[in-house]
Amino acid sequence: MNQCFRPALAAAAAALAFVAAPAFAGKTLDAVKQRGTVKCGVTNGVAGFSAPDTQGNWSGLDVDTCRAIAAAVLGDGKKVEFVPLNSQQRFSALQAGEIDILARNTTWTLTRDASLGFHFTTITYYDGQGFLVPKKIKVTSAKQLKNATICTQSGTTNEKNVADYFKAQNIPVKTVVFESFEASFKAFFAGRCQAFTTDTSALAGLRNKEAPNPDDYVILPELISKEPLAPLVRRGDDEWFAIAKWVPNALIEAEEYGVTQANIDELKAGSKDPAQQRLVGTGDDLGKLLGLDKDWSYRAIKAVGNYGEIFERNVGPKSVLKLPRGTNNLWNKGGLMYGLPVR
Repeated sequence: MNQCFRPALAAAAAALAFVAAPAFAGKTLDAVKQRGTVKCGVTNGVAGFSAPDTQGNWSGLDVDTCRAIAAAVLGDGKKVEFVPLNSQQRFSALQAGEIDILARNTTWTLTRDASLGFHFTTITYYDGQGFLVPKKIKVTSAKQLKNATICTQSGTTNEKNVADYFKAQNIPVKTVVFESFEASFKAFFAGRCQAFTTDTSALAGLRNKEAPNPDDYVILPELISKEPLAPLVRRGDDEWFAIAKWVPNALIEAEEYGVTQANIDELKAGSKDPAQQRLVGTGDDLGKLLGLDKDWSYRAIKAVGNYGEIFERNVGPKSVLKLPRGTNNLWNKGGLMYGLPVR
């Protein structure tokens, strides 16, 4: 053998050996297993993302993300403790270790990513900030809100986005900021402000759930920001970060490869497709690389369905929000949802 090839082959062999090595359980995974639940930080109640019903049962897109992780790690999607947090509490609760993951419609920004000691995991919803107004004020564009009073919540990206947008448009407005989300939208519906601003998905939920008469309000067409929403975990625990990242990616991959909550057992019994086999637990054992077993993604999909099912149930056509897929469609169907390869 040519001498020059030996170092390259040795390096390649070492790399393959490293890739195939099983992961060691991190401190968060150990704590979760010992406790028997995943502590998931969520909103105090935003329809479609995380909200309890009158019996205290939580549902929503963020809720299903946490249930999928619990199913992958603990074998049961119901083994989740949901911790309601407002905008001011959410980051300190994660920093203090009061929760294992923050899945609370939180926008991925450079400042948050670089300065808070967190890792964002996987974008689970592409949103944008908009405006809700009463039809009676006869406004059809955000550019017509000159001298308007706009209600929003403090501790979010909304306040800065509004200031930046109207400054760039040279349109004077007055922003009224409230500490809690509930106080901000209640002030709007009480007539204190001419407009309310937050992510458009939340605006749709508010109009359907909180407005005295939903038909009296309209969401203006402009989106003034990019709001990629993603769960967060603390830095310093790469094993838990990997799990929190790859479970949502597996749900996106499952939709792309036609693996659903309804057909997953049939596919587990007979699929010959390597991509499907990896997702249902009959192909390559990728779980060991995450410190989990071979059925981790099977359990996650079985518990909550694939990403398309989660979207449709919580915010899409079968939900009270009835939002279109739009940018949240799969990449091969005109959207931005591009699951990293589970292989």
